[in-house]
This record gives sequence, C-alpha cells and structure tokens, in this order.
Amino acid sequence: MGGTIFLGNYLGQWLDAKYDRDFWETTLTLLSVFASMYLVISQVIKVSKEDD
Repeated sequence: MGGTIFLGNYLGQWLDAKYDRDFWETTLTLLSVFASMYLVISQVIKVSKEDD
C-alpha cells in the first residue's frame, strides 16, 4: 500500500517538474491512495471468503 502511494507521488512530482504544472502530484497521490485502498479491501474480502 505504501509503495503504491509512494510511486504515485513520485510520478506526480516528476510530471509536475517535466510539464511545469502543479496539479499532477496531488492528483496522482490521491488516485494512488484510492487504488491502494481498493486493492487492500478486495484482498481482505477474498481472504475472508476463503475462510468460510
């Protein structure tokens, strides 16, 4: 989860510097947080179904 957020933030920083914008870092970090939360929740649901 932390790695996904870190990579999204790092990519956003790189895009901000490359294209001289200031919204990529925030946008990609937020999308990374939602994506990693989705992945964690889906894995928890999958593990809980296997236990039944």
